[in-house]
Amino acid sequence: MWLSRLHRCWGFGIQSPSDYSFVRNVVNEHWPYYAYEQLAAGDWLTRKLGWLYLRLANWRQPSAMLADEWQRYWHAGCRHTCFTEHLDRLELGRVDIDDQEGFEGLAAKSDADSVLVVERLWHNWQRWHAIERDPRVGTTFDLYYCGIVLFDKQRASHHYKVNF
Repeated sequence: MWLSRLHRCWGFGIQSPSDYSFVRNVVNEHWPYYAYEQLAAGDWLTRKLGWLYLRLANWRQPSAMLADEWQRYWHAGCRHTCFTEHLDRLELGRVDIDDQEGFEGLAAKSDADSVLVVERLWHNWQRWHAIERDPRVGTTFDLYYCGIVLFDKQRASHHYKVNF
């Protein structure tokens, strides 16, 4: 998979300055973060996704998120985030690709500043493409292991494949 996406690493082909910056400075940031050492447990994919979630939380700085099994990574990226069972507004969240009801619930609470991570894309490509076509979705980043959905509709919609 990595070789098939080699020409899509480091933001190659992304014309939008803000999307390019997001890919370079959040998704594929290789500088060590302050909490990497204490969050180094688990297999390579757990570390890779966990460190991405830390960087996303650091970038987005959400005030509230749904509690989940990645909570320690989110919290390492943003210490003031409160974890709850119910949200009024989506700032940053995570859902599994097979949880269509969860996606619909979070997308209904989204606005132009909302960011949603969709995990395990490789399990259901058809569902991922349906999310890309959803009228509420602005820009998507297909990282193979997960997808990142931005709901900002004021910008032109783009669907990027990124070598993560």
